[in-house]
Amino acid sequence: MTAFIEAASPHVMNTYGRVPIALARGQGCRVWDVNGKEYLDGLGGIAVNTLGHNHPRLVPALQEQIGTLIHTSNYYHIPLQEQLAAKLVELSGMSNVFFCNSGLEANEAALKIARKYGVDKGIAKPEIVVYEKAFHGRSIATMSATGNPKIYSGFGPLVEGFIRVPMNDIDAIKQATEGNPNVVAVFFETIQGEGGINAMRAEYLQQLRQLCTDRDWLMMIDEVQCGVGRTGKWFAHQWAGIVPDVMPLAKGLGSGVPIGAVVAGPKAATVLQPGNHGTTFGGNPLAMRAGVETIRIMEEDGLLQNAATVGAHLRAALERELGSLPGVKEVRGQGLMLGIELTKPCGVLIGRAAEAGLLLSVTADSVIRLVPPLILTTAEADEIVAKLTPLVHTFLAE
Repeated sequence: MTAFIEAASPHVMNTYGRVPIALARGQGCRVWDVNGKEYLDGLGGIAVNTLGHNHPRLVPALQEQIGTLIHTSNYYHIPLQEQLAAKLVELSGMSNVFFCNSGLEANEAALKIARKYGVDKGIAKPEIVVYEKAFHGRSIATMSATGNPKIYSGFGPLVEGFIRVPMNDIDAIKQATEGNPNVVAVFFETIQGEGGINAMRAEYLQQLRQLCTDRDWLMMIDEVQCGVGRTGKWFAHQWAGIVPDVMPLAKGLGSGVPIGAVVAGPKAATVLQPGNHGTTFGGNPLAMRAGVETIRIMEEDGLLQNAATVGAHLRAALERELGSLPGVKEVRGQGLMLGIELTKPCGVLIGRAAEAGLLLSVTADSVIRLVPPLILTTAEADEIVAKLTPLVHTFLAE
């Protein structure tokens, strides 16, 4: 591996198991480290760099915005907020948007909406249904909603008010909530990212939408990782033909500029009023410009179709080269959000892939995750497969 950092920085908190390389610049779907070594970016900043690196239309727009206005605070109207909100409303079929800075913040706001929605109905202790293997963030509340003990272990006591159920089992959620008048919302990812690229089935999503409607619950869909075109539709739940009541977004919405959003439908849009929630940095002009330009470029360049087409090509190639190997349980996912589940923990592949010039991640211990920029070409998809295949063969033979 390219030698750069042999030990953790003495001044930065030791909170990440980092690959010992430092990236210096990027272009398209490629990045280079400080020593000039080139990497194909199959991680996209963890599903963030929608337009890749140094996009020729995004960068000048952001430079112009930096030279105009970066931050003002929400004491004042911010026209770019209205512009981006109107676009998100158009794309989602929902009605209003709150802007923040990250997926965690968006999910935290969603949880506050659900609780206040319940309190406003006279429920003193609202409860929210969440899912096994879910990941919603690392704040105390979003961590409590998360279904991975590795995330919340050591940080107790957790926030109460969550009911956990398995995915894709409508009878399980009915049984878990039977006779409970305190349930106010169901909160889930359409495709779990950190949980291992696990998808909700379309039929289950439709059943769940009906259940939420029948019981006057908020349907809250965390599209932080799987949204913003990653699966080939603007939002992954749209494959099931449903519309949620609350939808947190972040990651890919700003193509690398920190941004978060909570999109709400009529049932939830007026729950928060002045004084109930807020943010200092959220909705700042720079982040809003990044969101506006990201969506504009995605539309102009047909990146939803590209994600669907190139993603299908990449998945088929991975299945052809790896799917039948002993030790490969499944290749799954949709669009450019793909996972390869192995039969044993494979975290070591992160470093080995970097040595081979490929950036990726491993999640849920044994799932190789690929979430590259949505500008990925079929040739680059083939290159990912060519770099990854021998690594997996060697690893499984050990």
